[in-house]
Amino acid sequence: MAISKEEVKKVAALSKLSFKEEELELFTSQMGKIIDMVEELGEVDTEGIPFTSNVVSEINVLREDVVVKGESREELLKNVPETKDGFIKVPAIMDNGEAGA
Repeated sequence: MAISKEEVKKVAALSKLSFKEEELELFTSQMGKIIDMVEELGEVDTEGIPFTSNVVSEINVLREDVVVKGESREELLKNVPETKDGFIKVPAIMDNGEAGA
């Protein structure tokens, strides 16, 4: 199936893209080749061929979730430059609803 430059222009416009005339020639040719290849794949007889969802035979082995005790808040806050009420204090990026404060 051949694709026209007008069809490529329409797809480009829908995608909010613009191309020079020489680019349109190239993309029209490339799109035509892609469409031809997809049509050729559609002609392949796949009757009786099982559906393949994964070509790798390996399975993912997951570890069991194990709860472990984390570090204490005091230990974690040792490396923080500034804290307030047990939390990490960072510079304000918004003030009274305005950005850049």
